[in-house]
Amino acid sequence: MPAVHPVEPGGAVDEGAPLFFVESADVAGAAEEHAPADDGWAAEVEEIHRRRELAHRMGGPEKVARQHASGRLTVRERIGLLADPGSFAEIGALTGFAEHGADGRLASLLPANFVAGTARIDGRKVVLGADDFTVRGGSGDAAIHAKQVYSEEYAREMRLPVVRLLDGASGGGSVKMATEAGFTYLPVNPAWDAVVDNMSLVPVVAACLGPTVGLGAARLVMSHLSVMVEGIGQLFTAGPPVVRGGTGEDLTKEELGGAGIHRGNGAIERFVPTEEAAFDVVRRFLSYLPGSVFELPPVSPATDPADRRTDDLLTAVPRDPRAPYRIDPILDAVFDAGSVFRYAEYGGATVTALARLDGRPVGVIASDPFKGATMSVEGAQAVTRLVDLCETFHLPIVSLTDQAGMTIGSAAERRATIRHGARAIAAVYQARVPQAELILRRVYGVGGAGIVNRHRPGRSWAWPSGDWGSLPVQGGIEAAFRAHLEKADDPERELERLRAQLAAITSPFRTAERFGVQDLIDPRDSRALLCDWVRDAYRLLPELTGRPSFGARP
Repeated sequence: MPAVHPVEPGGAVDEGAPLFFVESADVAGAAEEHAPADDGWAAEVEEIHRRRELAHRMGGPEKVARQHASGRLTVRERIGLLADPGSFAEIGALTGFAEHGADGRLASLLPANFVAGTARIDGRKVVLGADDFTVRGGSGDAAIHAKQVYSEEYAREMRLPVVRLLDGASGGGSVKMATEAGFTYLPVNPAWDAVVDNMSLVPVVAACLGPTVGLGAARLVMSHLSVMVEGIGQLFTAGPPVVRGGTGEDLTKEELGGAGIHRGNGAIERFVPTEEAAFDVVRRFLSYLPGSVFELPPVSPATDPADRRTDDLLTAVPRDPRAPYRIDPILDAVFDAGSVFRYAEYGGATVTALARLDGRPVGVIASDPFKGATMSVEGAQAVTRLVDLCETFHLPIVSLTDQAGMTIGSAAERRATIRHGARAIAAVYQARVPQAELILRRVYGVGGAGIVNRHRPGRSWAWPSGDWGSLPVQGGIEAAFRAHLEKADDPERELERLRAQLAAITSPFRTAERFGVQDLIDPRDSRALLCDWVRDAYRLLPELTGRPSFGARP
């Protein structure tokens, strides 16, 4: 095969990455002159291999070295780490910007900056699309939009999960393109009809593996799970130079769109330290979901006994109603060992997760008392996202309820917390999937009332630590009985009497006597009861397959 060498850039793609040229006449032409006639299509097949080799050089050694120097892997390395070995079947491998000689033969080739194909991840087939930052930083100058459009449309057509590895502008336009074309165009987001439709059809996961800008940023959040690698991933609608010119803010990429900016705002579900960790998150997330809405969630072999009892649950919730407790040991005791996968990290006191019961995937809503027990704007966003995910892909929902209502105060009012909370409750009530509840402690206010749909005959159990009402009764004694206490001969003694009286009234046993709660249980029985329930829940799921009742949104 003739040697391949980089040449100085030129033509319409004269920045970013070198073109490559062949030292002598191209292989196909040479083969036509010298190969025996009975070689059939051997020369053309060799030309295919040569062009594939050019594509694998990406932007050339210098740009690959620059990618590595920034702490980032190349697109080919990323695919190799994420996909099962040997499973990546590339689509459009020969796509690129070619220059041909006067004789019509290939003189040079710059590959497109988007690599696509099908792959298997832990044995499950997906459509994998990945940006190549080494070719003009992923900009529109080196994009061939039809390739990106096709990958999304193929996933929709074949009902395959979508995995996007984002690093760059992901095919957006540029000033250079407009200058060379001599006109501007009315913006149309490539493949956006398929991008939107896929949200209601197949699992979509996106990883932020570098500066992800403009259309790339939109494609990142148009997913069921977005992951950012700290330190190397940034998310912004426009990069620092455009922001500097438009707003006067002089910011670095990290200051504008790094993990510190997005950790709590709801744009990104998970933050990880390395690209390898991001790929592990992608694998785990997909393992809980079906391939499409027309299938059932994958059931794993049950390796953790359904009747496992954990004695620590008896003391997991302190008697002191103001004392916090750790939610993670409770999650580990109730769900299958090692199966709890945290979903939205931005929820604050509101915990959302995926987990398994007797091998069956479920969605989980809980609270972290060390961060609080009220629902903030971000907590409501997390609940909405999780419930919509479960409704789209038919996962039953389990609430481990310790919900003290919506966050209060002037800051909460300025942020319209009640609007976001009501939206989360609407998602819960619109969901058709089975719902179950373990009441661990508090059930108060609008937030507590709507954390599961209690208007449906879902299964619910309460621990003896349960405490509920429109408002915390004990905390309102002084206000409710102020006039009475002021007239008492011994206000302190009378206050203690009132507290004792209310403690008896608010006992969960009084509520159980009136069937206000279905059952009070030994906390150690929680896992066995939920595992029995989830088997019944999964019997109903075939009726729910197909598209969700309303389209899923980011």
